[in-house]
Amino acid sequence: MTGHEVDVLVPTRDRPAELATTLAGLAAQDGPSFRVLVSDQSDGPPSYANPPAQAMASALRLRGRPVIFDRHLPRRGLAEHRAHLLAMARSPHVLFLDDDVWLEPGTLARLHRAIRVLRCGFVGAAVQGLSYVDDVRPGELEPYEEWADAPCPERVRPGSPEWRRWTLHNAANPVHLAQRLALRPGEWRAYKVAWVGGCVLYDRKVLESVGGFDFWRDLPPEHAGEDVLAQWRVMAARGGAGILPSGAVHLESPTTVPDRRVQAYDVIADGRKRLTPQRETD
Repeated sequence: MTGHEVDVLVPTRDRPAELATTLAGLAAQDGPSFRVLVSDQSDGPPSYANPPAQAMASALRLRGRPVIFDRHLPRRGLAEHRAHLLAMARSPHVLFLDDDVWLEPGTLARLHRAIRVLRCGFVGAAVQGLSYVDDVRPGELEPYEEWADAPCPERVRPGSPEWRRWTLHNAANPVHLAQRLALRPGEWRAYKVAWVGGCVLYDRKVLESVGGFDFWRDLPPEHAGEDVLAQWRVMAARGGAGILPSGAVHLESPTTVPDRRVQAYDVIADGRKRLTPQRETD
């Protein structure tokens, strides 16, 4: 054990400015105790090899938040990169945080408080695209449904009623949902999700108990949807929830994963393994 409540796991590739911004958001978090593990797979110099990222790492360390920078090559895909980070984790909870997400102050504390109260497998803060804040989409908010009590295990698959919830996280929809709720300072709500992208706090033991991201060996290097598959497995075992207000702001940079033709849940969610698996020596 690390002595910290949360390990923040940040996979990064070719995003020096975005990573520095992500670290700046973490530096503004007041609690709980956490350390930061950054794993880089950039084509050139690591994303953390620049003065802004190093300055924010120093700011974190001065506040007692250890920062570890790691270089992990060759690339074997998103799932393998997440599996590598999870293997480095030792704290009771792990926050998988994308390298293009800035957290408002208090976001980590709210997520940590929520997962302890709800006692579920994960809670997530859906990323918000603030350039869409004037684009209100009432139809996409219709699937919103709160958890009255602790989240129950659920099975989500494409085409299921639960699948319709994916629209809740489009554009600035989390902002509009929170505005509609008119939450008081310190108040939060847990709601039902299809999955949450970009900022998800897991109970580490639960995530590991369903295999974590070890399914990477059954995927080609070019794939997406690995976070969706892992969350579905956690949801089936212990349930999961989204949290409002979100507090996670998407930086809206161009994606570093342009090829999304292979979705992890299409390949192996139901036990199908239609593609040539990877080996650790590939």
